[in-house]
Amino acid sequence: MSWLRRCAWFAGSTLLAVSLAEAQTPFPLQSDASSRLTRAASVMYLFPEQVEVTAGKQSMVPLHFRVAQGLHINSHAPKDSYLIPTVFAIPAGAVQLKSANYPAGADFTLPVDPSTKLSVYTGEFVITAQIVAERGNHLVQGTLHYQACDNNACMPPKTIPVAVDVVGK
Repeated sequence: MSWLRRCAWFAGSTLLAVSLAEAQTPFPLQSDASSRLTRAASVMYLFPEQVEVTAGKQSMVPLHFRVAQGLHINSHAPKDSYLIPTVFAIPAGAVQLKSANYPAGADFTLPVDPSTKLSVYTGEFVITAQIVAERGNHLVQGTLHYQACDNNACMPPKTIPVAVDVVGK
């Protein structure tokens, strides 16, 4: 079984994260890497705060995010089924998410397992949401679900808010 598979987060399991040095130690870790993972926000929603769209017509809204330096998150289409994909969602309501277009992930190799290639996002990335909004002003409380990792460990999956004021005219 590969190192990556042993370190993966499985929904419903008790395994949260594993360090390279301590393959059987559940998260939180005591290393410098783990303190970096827990101290800083791993992914930030940058903008837009407000968008104006034509009511009743499908509109594209680019959503900008930034992954903290030294971290990566799996792309929307990770290379293995056991990896947690990055997913944007909004609840049903006056603004409907018709689809979300994700950027292609960059190939990434962990130093401890050069034979395994990951598809990840690092730095800034943009998800383009295809939405349809009713007429009026609607505060959309979207979410971005992801799992952040560094070269040594992965944090438990996290969901952050993505708030956008959508004005349908």
